[in-house]
Amino acid sequence: QGQLVESGGGLVQAGGSLRLSCVCSGRTFTNYTMAWFRQAPGKEREFASAIRRSGLKTYYSDSVNGRFSISRDDAKNSVFLQMNSLKPEDTAVYYCAAGWGDIAYKYSALYDYWGRGTQVTVSS
Repeated sequence: QGQLVESGGGLVQAGGSLRLSCVCSGRTFTNYTMAWFRQAPGKEREFASAIRRSGLKTYYSDSVNGRFSISRDDAKNSVFLQMNSLKPEDTAVYYCAAGWGDIAYKYSALYDYWGRGTQVTVSS
């Protein structure tokens, strides 16, 4: 069974930056699409960013495009989310997810593995 563990969340002022990490274990994730989803209080979980196998393609939601950057290091079985110019509306629990192959990356139901999440809080 695969496991995903996120880290790097915290409290930051608006305009600041954070770098989230997701370490994968229990299996090889090189053939998985990796993604970050987020869930704000009282809201549904939403897609933030995804990266295909070998990092060939990356995808972002409109709300984070231009501010966030996703990357992966398959040698370290890790995925990262660099978050810049953070806004209070970015406050949420951020989840790392892994889905086999070239799945329709926006749909959370298609992902096979999930981490427990890391809290990001952006103060105004």
